[in-house]
Amino acid sequence: MLKYVKILGLIVFIFLFAMCNQKSKKDSEKETILKGSVTITVDETVKPIVDDQIAVFEGTYYGARVTVNAKSEAELFNDLLNKKTKVVISARDLTQEEKNKFEKLKINPRVTPFATDAIAFISNKDSNDTLIELKTVIDFMKGIVNPKIKGLVFDNPNSSTVRFMKNLANVKEIPSEGVFSFKTNNEVIKFVSENNGMIGVVGVNWLSQPSPEMQDIVHKINVLSVKGLNSNEYYSPTQNDIAEQKYPLARELYIINCQGYSGLGMGFASFIAGDIGQRIVLKSGLMPIRTPGRKLQIRNKIINDKE
Repeated sequence: MLKYVKILGLIVFIFLFAMCNQKSKKDSEKETILKGSVTITVDETVKPIVDDQIAVFEGTYYGARVTVNAKSEAELFNDLLNKKTKVVISARDLTQEEKNKFEKLKINPRVTPFATDAIAFISNKDSNDTLIELKTVIDFMKGIVNPKIKGLVFDNPNSSTVRFMKNLANVKEIPSEGVFSFKTNNEVIKFVSENNGMIGVVGVNWLSQPSPEMQDIVHKINVLSVKGLNSNEYYSPTQNDIAEQKYPLARELYIINCQGYSGLGMGFASFIAGDIGQRIVLKSGLMPIRTPGRKLQIRNKIINDKE
């Protein structure tokens, strides 16, 4: 009898030990603001800066894993509203209609602006003209032919660049003739580099941070200076002109978190908006929302460190 009691006790002990290990394993795999995994859907026009942020974030917090899905703006917000993704990085804030939908779903999105980006116009290197009036592009989108533009080239019919330009031109649809679209910004850059007279419309981040295979191609295009609708001067999508709010095609970037709990999405948003994340934005050529500070150490006398 005693033998059976010992065996039963041993079985109970093994069972409890296994359950504790299983519970410990689940706890270790639990997502926190600095640990676990999250999938982020990113506007394709700003993917390079997001890749940089993720590389440093994962290198700083070894338990964090961030997967990126790059999509057009229309697909991105469609996935967000249909709960196919919970964290997105976009080139616009939520509209009031979208906020109302989330309110009905009892979801409170956390929206964090983290950088100012810009849309750039590019042309073939063979073109001697590096200036363009925004009005000329808007007129072309309204169907008004202009000899300076052979064609406009966009990345994707559903992209944020198309939406941005349609809003500026106040048109619901882009012309069927003279307007071309591909799938990615790199395809636009490559097409313009091979076709004189075409004006490409891309996210400036793809020009300031080209991938290794695109560096030679980027050297074959001009980044055009733009004259705004209410300006007499031409400005480029440089960090300085964006910071001084002179460039007419600047736009803010946002990370929108709909997780509804303190997960890795919140941790990544805090990282991007924090000191390190803002320094990465500054280094990328974009404009951070908050300029990182610099600490200066003032000495009363010169110290010879070699002594």
